[in-house]
Amino acid sequence: ILNSLPGHIAIGHVRYSTTGFSLLRNAQPFVVYHLGMTLAIAHNGNLINAYDLRKQLEEDGAIFQSTMDSEIIIHLWAHYFYLGMEEGLAKALSKVKGAYSLVLMTEDTLIAARDPNGFRPLCLGKLKNGGYIIASETCALDLIEAKYIRDVEPGEILFINDKGLHSIYLPPAPRHSHCIFELIYFARPDSRIFGRNVYLFRKAQGEELAKETKIEADLVMPFPDSGNYVAIGYAQAANLPFEIGMIRNHYVGRTFIQPSPTMRDFGVKIKLNPVKELLKDKRIVILEDSIIRGTTCRSRIKTLREIGVKEIHLLVSCPPHCFPCYYGIDFSSKGELIAASKSIEEIRKFLNLDSLHYLSMDGLLRASDIPKQQLCLACFNGEYPILLEREFSKTWLERHGA
Repeated sequence: ILNSLPGHIAIGHVRYSTTGFSLLRNAQPFVVYHLGMTLAIAHNGNLINAYDLRKQLEEDGAIFQSTMDSEIIIHLWAHYFYLGMEEGLAKALSKVKGAYSLVLMTEDTLIAARDPNGFRPLCLGKLKNGGYIIASETCALDLIEAKYIRDVEPGEILFINDKGLHSIYLPPAPRHSHCIFELIYFARPDSRIFGRNVYLFRKAQGEELAKETKIEADLVMPFPDSGNYVAIGYAQAANLPFEIGMIRNHYVGRTFIQPSPTMRDFGVKIKLNPVKELLKDKRIVILEDSIIRGTTCRSRIKTLREIGVKEIHLLVSCPPHCFPCYYGIDFSSKGELIAASKSIEEIRKFLNLDSLHYLSMDGLLRASDIPKQQLCLACFNGEYPILLEREFSKTWLERHGA
């Protein structure tokens, strides 16, 4: 229906809630009207000082329409609008802490902004008709035959209107903190983020795992889809046959990001179906991108045992997730993370595996080909790039039952 719409600027968003409930009022883009102008926002990330900012804004008379942290940015922007659209937005973003890749819109201007740490990806492209496009991944540009120009820089606020492109910049962070889990799991393999091709990164993870583990097996297989490319890299490096031993039902979304345990459990049951004749009585190596809660993986291993697989060796393409993420990935409390409370041997027994191996931190860094000081690895080592404020931590833990 886009051709029937009268405007010349548009923004869109796929809701993945890490702050705020999965309700219609929290859907984005979020739109408000202020001083005769329309302001709209779509946000990828998570603000870690949202509690304090919202409390202060409400004490100053702000009335919130949603429970999501993204609305705070709009209220701050409106609060500082007397400085002008550009300076007002810069002032607003200087008040927030955490991860944000934003697209914003007025009647005549498209705006892109990225936090100074650069947690989440954001890129700029150009359409054949001369129009510009902002996207969270480069694969979106390919689908509409747009040309990739460059990434939106960390700390950059980019304004696009009939005058062209214009940028202003927030004060730089001490270092960049690109989220490694974007490369490991979230990004599509045909994207390029943080200067790295995702497909080749995941193949390199498999190659590193082959260097770190020596397993006698009959075949290598992934848990589709995010394990596919790691498994290709591993099979080639280990000189073992690669097979698709479990077939994915493409009508089921990612179970990891389903909003409730009931929905996740149901999705796990119907998402993958094993090829029984291929796997029965075989020694198999399975490649998986990560183990977060362990429930999905355990269910899949149980299915494989029931069809008569002889040995199951699981290789995980990153180190154990031991710490929660406060920057926009939905494992928000330590209690959700199986590796936070169990040793690798205990996880192996819980999953009913013959062996379990995680990629080392050194192996992960070699695969990424990105300097360690430019990555956020907090979910593995607990070294958070932006320190959490006491009130945020208290409120977050209360809400998430940690």
